[in-house]
Amino acid sequence: MHTDTTRENTWDFGLDTAIPEFGDDTADLEIESTDFTDTYYDTEDRDLFAHGVTVVYADGEGQAPGWRVTLPGSGDRPVERVDASSTPVPAEIDDALWGLRLGNPLRVAAIVHTRRTRHRYLDEAGALRYEVVDDAMSATATGPVATATSWREISVAPGSGRIPKNVRKRLVGAGARPASAPSTFARAVGHDGSQVGPAPSPARDALVAYVHEQIGEIFSGDVALRRGENPVHAVRVAIRRLRSTLRTCERLLEPTGLPELDGELRWFAGELGEVRDREVLRARFASAVAELPDELVLGPVAARIDEELSAQQHRHRRSVTEVMTSDRYRRLLATLSGWTESVPLAAERVGRKDLRRIATRAARKADTRLSQALSSGDEEDLHRARKAAKRARYAGELATPVVEKAVGRGQAKRYKHIQTVLGEHQDAAVAARTLRELGASAGVRDGENGFTYGILYQRELEAAAAARAEVFTSGGRGSR
Repeated sequence: MHTDTTRENTWDFGLDTAIPEFGDDTADLEIESTDFTDTYYDTEDRDLFAHGVTVVYADGEGQAPGWRVTLPGSGDRPVERVDASSTPVPAEIDDALWGLRLGNPLRVAAIVHTRRTRHRYLDEAGALRYEVVDDAMSATATGPVATATSWREISVAPGSGRIPKNVRKRLVGAGARPASAPSTFARAVGHDGSQVGPAPSPARDALVAYVHEQIGEIFSGDVALRRGENPVHAVRVAIRRLRSTLRTCERLLEPTGLPELDGELRWFAGELGEVRDREVLRARFASAVAELPDELVLGPVAARIDEELSAQQHRHRRSVTEVMTSDRYRRLLATLSGWTESVPLAAERVGRKDLRRIATRAARKADTRLSQALSSGDEEDLHRARKAAKRARYAGELATPVVEKAVGRGQAKRYKHIQTVLGEHQDAAVAARTLRELGASAGVRDGENGFTYGILYQRELEAAAAARAEVFTSGGRGSR
């Protein structure tokens, strides 16, 4: 579960404890109080909570009633507001979070009443120096049996300068302790963040964090796709990294269900790939046509190519939208949600040697595949070498936090270069085949012919040959 980093200056405080004096005679004090209510929505199984996502209907504290949503992602997660003064959850929120909620309905999960008292310390000019916020909260969490709880939190925020050291010191002296829950909602539903986990292991933490990062990217992409955005490339990369980890770390993971998960990830990546391929080709061909002299562009070549590929892209994008409401896709997300809760490791202990061994084994396999491809020059061998280079790169990324640079970051950099060169070869080969098809179609239309397509086709063949030559020239860069 994600932690709300804005709570770093938040403490639990006794319900009946007075705010201490901070011994600051130069500060003027303003005190103001407000009351407000936040109604949190989630599924019965707390699916949104598992991803650190909250949906809140806020009513009060000087603002018009409305919805506040924290979205999934790494780092500082964005908070969005939706101006709607009624319940239930607005359709634009409900639809965007379909994947995160696994299609389950959102309902009231907790109601939190807050009495907020702001202690604002001002300088001589009346500007805010710092602020101490005193929140007395009472919550009712829904469920088979409703539960009620009360607590108090103190938070401190800087104004025009830093928070004086004596503020924290005196709050701690008055009994303040770091907030026990990662968020208000977590506290309301009884998750105080004190669960005992496995013994610390840097290598285990690196593996779990890498897996969680990719799953988080997939879920973030799910929300973005449902909102009409275009995270296709980022989601496909995350799926590739996750599938690579399933393969290279197979011995560290529980074997049950791994082949099925890999197959389902491959299936969804394939659906996205149909969209991404057209997107890449459209940009590639637009640039290629623009580079040709005008006398070599016969007919509406650029418009015709973009029209055809755009139609294909939109058709496949509609297919992705349909797939994302299917039972098959929902089962995939449910599996990934389970991995968000707990990555199924085969052994509790994962050591640095394990990740180093995984990285070096992946590098050795990539070198072997590349050597075979250099010997044969076969397109299929080059494709297999590219996939192996990706796995070696991602294994290096995974191991980076706990191994020496040459095995971690250095390895990732080496095989990224090989992957890029082999990727250019693959892109050029796909582009050449596509141009052959488009050129053949143009030859039967009035006012059009395949002349320009032939020129573009030849250039793609030359690009593929140049990429192959670079593979032969720099193939040793990935070798140890």
